[in-house]
Amino acid sequence: MKLISWNVNGLRACVGKGFFEFLKSQSPDMMCLQETKLQPEQAPEIQDYYDYWNSADKKGYSGTAIFSKTEPISIKYDMGIDIHDHEGRVITAEYDRFYLVTVYVPNSQDGLKRLDYRMQWEDDFRAYVKKLDETKPVIICGDMNVAHREIDLKNPKTNRKNAGFTDEERNKMTELLGEGFIDTYRYFYPDKEGIYSWWSYRFNARKNNAGWRIDYFIVSERFKEHIKSANILSDVHGSDHCPVVLEIDD
Repeated sequence: MKLISWNVNGLRACVGKGFFEFLKSQSPDMMCLQETKLQPEQAPEIQDYYDYWNSADKKGYSGTAIFSKTEPISIKYDMGIDIHDHEGRVITAEYDRFYLVTVYVPNSQDGLKRLDYRMQWEDDFRAYVKKLDETKPVIICGDMNVAHREIDLKNPKTNRKNAGFTDEERNKMTELLGEGFIDTYRYFYPDKEGIYSWWSYRFNARKNNAGWRIDYFIVSERFKEHIKSANILSDVHGSDHCPVVLEIDD
């Protein structure tokens, strides 16, 4: 079973850059999107999948989606916490063996203007997935907006206090993983360097592979015996992020 997660940085723009061709060629069992930047009435028709959309109140901003070949047992939008539930950042699909959570974690922004809010989000999201994990294993995927370790970005020294690589954000990822979850890419490739999932549009960053690994599949530790492979499709264009992949047994 193949799961793919992709921050498309605007789905309508990504569609014009080959999104549907990618979806057809990969044919994942579940496809999770972040930063769709559209309202439900703007969503394209998705063939061969059940599709679920969570949009921000603010038009052209944030947003997530899940496409699934198997109809979920249930779908939940957001976390049920009002301060977080207006930006379309979370969808939870329940299946027989696991919950699948697609998430677009808030960016702390330039000057770390939103860092305090981000810290509250992190604590509330961790509590949310821990509660799910009490019932059945959880697969979390999406743009987590943090490079956890120094090998997860090209220039750690110059980015130490920038959004996405602050000590505070990295510590929150450490806390999440410490609560019985694993970073699947690092499970298979604990020390691999130079593999990223996001590149700035500036300074020829992608051409020079000056990137960050901020897109993840994170699973309940007790589910690790079911994961077969994790991959980052860095050659796939269409967004400033590339897709990440998790394969699990059937």
